[in-house]
Amino acid sequence: MPLITITTRDGDKHEIDAEENQTLMEVIRDNGIDGMDAICGGCCSCATCHVYVDPEFMAKLPPISEDEDMLLDGSLHRKPEVSRLSCQIRMSESLGGLSLEIAPED
Repeated sequence: MPLITITTRDGDKHEIDAEENQTLMEVIRDNGIDGMDAICGGCCSCATCHVYVDPEFMAKLPPISEDEDMLLDGSLHRKPEVSRLSCQIRMSESLGGLSLEIAPED
């Protein structure tokens, strides 16, 4: 299982063994990490699972979809170089070592 590090809005760090094919949103939710609402449950329709991804891993992620891009545009906290919706990123061995931070709530 790939090991990832998640930083909460309060600055707490959690190292998690993530199951392959789970989305990052599912990993965060299923491990009881506070600070992510994920209101739509992973349908890419709300942006409440907004995270900042370690820039070193951005090239390993799937391209951002038009829907994801549009939802992130509605966030006051978007950082174009590192913002992604965690429901749109599936875990794989290539993402082992990934660090991410839960973005501030809009």
